Amino acid sequence: MSGAVSAALWRSGTSLASPWLRLWLRRRLARGKEWRGRLAERRGVDPTPRPEGRLVWLHAASVGETVSALPLVAALGRQDPALHLLVTTGTVTAAALLQERLSGLGLGIRARHRFVPLDVPAWARRFLAHWRPDAAVFVESELWPNLIGAAAARDIPLALLNGRLSAGSRARWRLAPGLARRMLRSFRLIAARSEADAERLEALGAAAVETPGDLKLAAPPLPVDEAERARLAALLGERPRWLAASTHAGEEAIAASVHRKLAGEFPGLLTIMAPRHPERGGEIAASLAELGPKRRAAGQDPPAGGVWVADTLGELGLLCRLAPVVFIGKSLAGRGGQNPLEPARLGAAIAAGPHMENFTAAAARLEAAGALARVADGDALASWVAGMLRDSAAARAAGAAALGAAAANEDLPDRLAGRVLALIAPAKTP
Repeated sequence: MSGAVSAALWRSGTSLASPWLRLWLRRRLARGKEWRGRLAERRGVDPTPRPEGRLVWLHAASVGETVSALPLVAALGRQDPALHLLVTTGTVTAAALLQERLSGLGLGIRARHRFVPLDVPAWARRFLAHWRPDAAVFVESELWPNLIGAAAARDIPLALLNGRLSAGSRARWRLAPGLARRMLRSFRLIAARSEADAERLEALGAAAVETPGDLKLAAPPLPVDEAERARLAALLGERPRWLAASTHAGEEAIAASVHRKLAGEFPGLLTIMAPRHPERGGEIAASLAELGPKRRAAGQDPPAGGVWVADTLGELGLLCRLAPVVFIGKSLAGRGGQNPLEPARLGAAIAAGPHMENFTAAAARLEAAGALARVADGDALASWVAGMLRDSAAARAAGAAALGAAAANEDLPDRLAGRVLALIAPAKTP
């Protein structure tokens, strides 16, 4: 089937689905997955006036893509002091993160967040007609045929940066090869995060894919409230502690089993669990009631010994500084793993399970530097944590190796920002 026919079928199908999608959005709102008062943005409706001058739109689906995009947002703002930046996301967790982080970039009102419209043709056209971006940047793997097609139809220069395509996603897109090729050929610039991603994108029809590096390797260290860090560090003192970071369902039980095994050897042991989805905090605490867990979201400080559920958003930088022995979630229960570079930039000793498919290149880089230990199960995780707690010199050496491995591609955001601005500069320069 040709790309044009596939695109027409996709447009028809998503248009017919729009009444159901309205209902779906209301259900998401009821579950706290959308923000009341901003639901219309998901249909491309926004009363906010478009600012005068050049505007670049960047789309980052969720938290991981948003963290990757922030250094690029900052670089674009530095290179063009008159540029306006519109950053869209599809999740409220990413929106909350942006509200916190954009103010720290020093861009003032030049940078703003909006929710991306769902991929319905009329909603995509309405969004683009309102914001009229001079260029559009899609980050990682967020590929929506109607949004991309509508932008291409308006002759908006398109870039896919830190392009990521898993083997599973490639297999799914190969069910609609014409649509995938048509969509990918709409991009004037594609920069993949790795050679493997580039090969998969090219296999689907992308042309001239570049591999300048991984934006995740260029991100700055996670921020921290220094006063709160100092307060909690004083409270914890020399107490042994470790962090299970960005955990998914099933991994809190594994972390609890590690705690039970090690509590006798390490008096006062504190196990910090930071769920990837903070709204699960109450459920996690209830499941571990026999350990008497405390919850950060409830305003509770860490217990004298036991489990602290850190169910707040945007505090991983604080937690990694408090407990620089870190297990990476979604790598034992579930598949794909979470970003190991975030604790690496803070000099943490790091371990992960066998499933790091979402961060293959980063994990390989850290492993090659001796900065990432792989654990097969809960018993192996317990042995690794115990080893790090027994041997502080080994933990510091692993953290130093992680810090060195993560300090790569520091100039990548500036290089990519220059490429994006070059897409629009010839047409906009007098």
